[in-house]
Amino acid sequence: MTTATSPTTRPGPHPRAASTGQLRQRTVRARRDGVAAFPAVLHSEYLKLTSLRSNTAIAVLTALIGVFATWATAALVKDEVLVVSDVFVYSTFLTAVLAAITSILTVTSEVQHGTLATALTAQPARWVLVAAKTVMSVRIGLALGTIGMVAGTAGALLGGLDSGDTGSIAGTAAWALLFTVLASVLGLGIGLLVRHSAAAVSGLLVWWLVVENLLWAFLPETVSRFLPFYAGGALLGVEVDTTTPQTLAVALSRTQDALVFGGVAAVALLAGTVVLYRKDTH
Repeated sequence: MTTATSPTTRPGPHPRAASTGQLRQRTVRARRDGVAAFPAVLHSEYLKLTSLRSNTAIAVLTALIGVFATWATAALVKDEVLVVSDVFVYSTFLTAVLAAITSILTVTSEVQHGTLATALTAQPARWVLVAAKTVMSVRIGLALGTIGMVAGTAGALLGGLDSGDTGSIAGTAAWALLFTVLASVLGLGIGLLVRHSAAAVSGLLVWWLVVENLLWAFLPETVSRFLPFYAGGALLGVEVDTTTPQTLAVALSRTQDALVFGGVAAVALLAGTVVLYRKDTH
């Protein structure tokens, strides 16, 4: 007697397991594609940044403000001894404002002209675009911060000030550049969140120049020291007229001020990225 045996069939992978594996492969492939596309997207953002006349105008304005601020200080302030190593960063507060505005416009101008939607169509991985814009924001902060301090030094020298302690200039300049870079990244986050030029810029200025001053006046020093732009401005190490022994007693260190302001910038950028992912861009 012969016994017929049917061929043994091995069960194939479970459909859910197969789909999960395919999803993982697509995710890995998409991430690799995004990393590979990053240099091209970064180059595109660089071209857009350098081709706008408004950015050139802001750079020129930064230089003019830097020269005028320190020259006027040297010419008008006669009741105290001023030196270049102290006053060359006096205009950096306004430079940081301009850096934040410039970064805001890198997003909002694209939204209003419809080019952001085109960029996202060409590169669907939105994190790539955010990463490229973040690099450009750092570049904006470094460039404008450097221009402002060089111009500030020139203005102070034109005003006839002595150089002072030149050994402290490098350290002060580094903290000032950190301030302008973080302000620029904060501006990018605000631009991604608001996506309207007038609303984003006016909101930034009102909070920075009005609301924080009111809060600083009414809040106790132990609380007001954590206001983001107050902490950012403290990185410059400049004593203002409102500085009192009480504020000096509870003042944060520069490292702590950087963590406060940097934390706010990081949160704004993260929130803006989430909004970019969740909302359609028209």
